[in-house]
Amino acid sequence: MTSRNWLTTLAAAALFPMLAHAASEQQLPSEEGQLTVSTVADGLRNPWALAFLPGEQGMLVTERPGNLRVVNAEGKVGPPISGVPKVWAEGQGGLLDVVLSPDFKRDRTVYLSYAEEGEDGKAGTTVGRGQLSQDLARLENFNVIFRQAPKLSEGNHFGSRLVFDREGFLFIALGENNQRPTAQDLDKLQGKIVRILPDGQVPKDNPFFGKTDVRPEIWSFGHRNQQGAALNPWTGKLWTHEHGPRGGDEINIPEPGKNYGWPVATHGINYSMLPIPEAKGKHVDGMVDPHHVWEKSPGISGMAFYDNPRFKAWDHSLFIGALVPQELIRLQLDGDRIVHEERLLGELKARIRDVRVGPDGYVYVLTDAKDGALFKIGLSGG
Repeated sequence: MTSRNWLTTLAAAALFPMLAHAASEQQLPSEEGQLTVSTVADGLRNPWALAFLPGEQGMLVTERPGNLRVVNAEGKVGPPISGVPKVWAEGQGGLLDVVLSPDFKRDRTVYLSYAEEGEDGKAGTTVGRGQLSQDLARLENFNVIFRQAPKLSEGNHFGSRLVFDREGFLFIALGENNQRPTAQDLDKLQGKIVRILPDGQVPKDNPFFGKTDVRPEIWSFGHRNQQGAALNPWTGKLWTHEHGPRGGDEINIPEPGKNYGWPVATHGINYSMLPIPEAKGKHVDGMVDPHHVWEKSPGISGMAFYDNPRFKAWDHSLFIGALVPQELIRLQLDGDRIVHEERLLGELKARIRDVRVGPDGYVYVLTDAKDGALFKIGLSGG
């Protein structure tokens, strides 16, 4: 490791002392040597997402029933933060993603996505923002900046991942509420990636801005249920992934105005073992094929690129949680090409809901359970 990389790693450790926390550490096998797995916190109720706070403040963790909590550098789970909006905690709905403003140190703004109930008892994905108080106890001045319309979910497919790009635009990866045809309807926000400004306004260079009978927020369409999204640190492009039905989980690199196929083009079938009624095949002219596809669905959730000097064996890796086989997937990248897949953490027998790379270079995962946990993953020997 170069002296510059050593300095980078030491600086990250100083900023994020959780590096030293090693309660309940165990070692598990991997292709690159022994994994070190430490329990940072447990007793979390269906945790869904996490975001690292700067300095020594720990991280924010969402719990799907509706609580936002701080987990501090010692792994202590704080009480619910006040000022969080009421959520529709039914089925797959509830309090979902959390991200910090790109200028958080100045504006202390936190963005949340969550399921919100409509007048007819159905729900949709909503995004809002508020300022985190200095004592980390409350969100202040919370206001909604985006609502998925119409509200069609009876408890499924909210999507909800949030990503800021390098220019400060906010991408929201949405599910189709288990209403398949809506993913192709450009007058609806189901099954779409939308791109907005931090205050919710629509950028004028969006691909459908100014079009008649088309929602101007739309960036791409034809998606099913997107529960992973991250910005590629080497190219600056958005990557997303989505659940297929029975088979056909996929990764995409969404381009503006493009159609990613669902439900017309899919590698999956219905859970009933019957074909998808609208499907015309795995490839359909005019629709973009997946960048990567799993014919057998891992049930993917969470996504994080590894761009840290701490563990060189993981350089240019993409980590993704897998709910069904209860594993952490590591994809080795060569540019944008996926050249190898490794499955990790199967011994934990835990559904991996979210995965993030900490400023200390460790990989952090949340497990989706009524008694969920936060784990810190590293490699023995560095």
